[in-house]
Amino acid sequence: MAVANDVLISEKVSSFAQTPGAQKFLIGLGIAAVIAIMAGVWIWSQQPDYRVLFSNFNDRDGGSIVASLQQMNVPYKFAEGGGAILVPAGQVHDARLKLAAQGLPKGGNVGFELMENQKLGVSQFLEQVNFQRALEGELARSIESIAAVQAARIHLALPKASVFVRDRQQPTASVLLNLHPGRTLDTQQVSAVVHLVASSVPDLPTKNVTIVDQNGNLLSETGKSGAVNGLDATQLKYVQELQQNIVRRVESIITPIVGVNNVRAEATADVDFSRSEQAAETYKPNLATDASSVRSQQSSESSNPNNANATGVPGALSNQPPVPATAPITAAGSNNAATGTSALPNTAASTRKDTTVNYEIDKTVRYVQQPMGGIKRLSVAVVVNYKRITDKSGKTVSIPLTDAEKTQISDLVKEAMGYSKERGDSLNVVNSPFAGMEREVIAELPLWKQADMIQLAKEIGKYLVAGIILLYLFFRVLKPMLRKLTGQGAVAINDPNALPAPDPDEDPVQIGNAAKMLEQETRQLSSYEKNLEMAKQLAKEDPKIVANVVKSWVNGNE
Repeated sequence: MAVANDVLISEKVSSFAQTPGAQKFLIGLGIAAVIAIMAGVWIWSQQPDYRVLFSNFNDRDGGSIVASLQQMNVPYKFAEGGGAILVPAGQVHDARLKLAAQGLPKGGNVGFELMENQKLGVSQFLEQVNFQRALEGELARSIESIAAVQAARIHLALPKASVFVRDRQQPTASVLLNLHPGRTLDTQQVSAVVHLVASSVPDLPTKNVTIVDQNGNLLSETGKSGAVNGLDATQLKYVQELQQNIVRRVESIITPIVGVNNVRAEATADVDFSRSEQAAETYKPNLATDASSVRSQQSSESSNPNNANATGVPGALSNQPPVPATAPITAAGSNNAATGTSALPNTAASTRKDTTVNYEIDKTVRYVQQPMGGIKRLSVAVVVNYKRITDKSGKTVSIPLTDAEKTQISDLVKEAMGYSKERGDSLNVVNSPFAGMEREVIAELPLWKQADMIQLAKEIGKYLVAGIILLYLFFRVLKPMLRKLTGQGAVAINDPNALPAPDPDEDPVQIGNAAKMLEQETRQLSSYEKNLEMAKQLAKEDPKIVANVVKSWVNGNE
């Protein structure tokens, strides 16, 4: 019974499918499916290329950005697990500017706009907390504007003001920096951040600012704990830059002589970072005999012509007036003719003469202050490759430099490095063949391998594939269906040209008679039932003819 029902249902379905209405319905359904496929292909080809609008944002900023994009009717989608918002490439800059006008993204930091929403009756403590939060947010925004900083967070410890000087405490600040991957901050940038924070908070000294990165590394070293061999990072950097500068100067002056990649240089600088001050006062004797070198001269002379000393016994007897002379006074030293003796001469006069002469003396007062970073000694080593020449056979060979060429290179290096024999500098120039200098010449990247051309080829290929699919669906599928639906593609039985081609295996006379009979019966029958009955009868009598007719119909539809 079930088999009979299935057969009955299948016969009804096949009979319904053979009706003109069912055929038109199926053709229309196929046309709709083809049009839908063509529309999908067109939409796929016109799908825009999405670019990143914002990434690494917090949830609050993400919700605000999505809401604004929906209001602006800008399509968007998420990428990287929701960590980035993508918009069409042509609308990236427009969307960013419009969102920036709305203050998005805020970055999670609240600035002084927090003070705009003060409630009535707020306490002084809450006002102070809001002010501190606003100050921290503004400082974080300023630090995040540095290229290497991805995010920043600041904690300020602001003590209460006190009227007692001994009870006053200085504020402190802690800065946590989240740097971009692969980025670092050098010493000058860290110092700039420290001074930026210290200058923004009243009475905050730079020594009270601590900066830490996302890995827990202390960036602001206020002490000398980070010094290596007594040198801090700044001094080590200065030595490295000095050595690199000497190497660059040496290589730049030797390269034009020996060629590119044919010279290598290294320098070692012994730098004196000690600061010394010296004051000297030097006196030198004046050996000039010119009178102009006399500063001052003083002479003193004294004489006593009668320098007789007192004689006799001290007392009243000797303190008597002199006795009158009993003999004539004669000149001293004259001879007495009577006695034959000579008188004693008077005692010689006493004379004293003092002379003091002050000469000018050379005096030199010198104050010497030697700055830090003075070079005590330089050591430079230079390696020069063999020079390459082409022999008579056209083969390239390497030969060492001559003594004159090495002397010339040594003289140039001495001038470039600032060689000083008194300072104890050393220079060593070696001429040796380089190993592994033969490098493969990298050919220029072909045009079809360049990234821009690959992207352009992908875009052209996408449009080309979409066009081919659309053309195929239109001409090979949609257009024949439309012809069949409108009846233009149906094969007219009464058309002699539409008759099936004769089968070489069949009798031509029989095929002609069957075709004529089919044509006559088709003209006489006007209803669908009669045509169907005639077709069934003809199929029973001669199936090969019917097959040829169906074959001709199919060929005509193609």
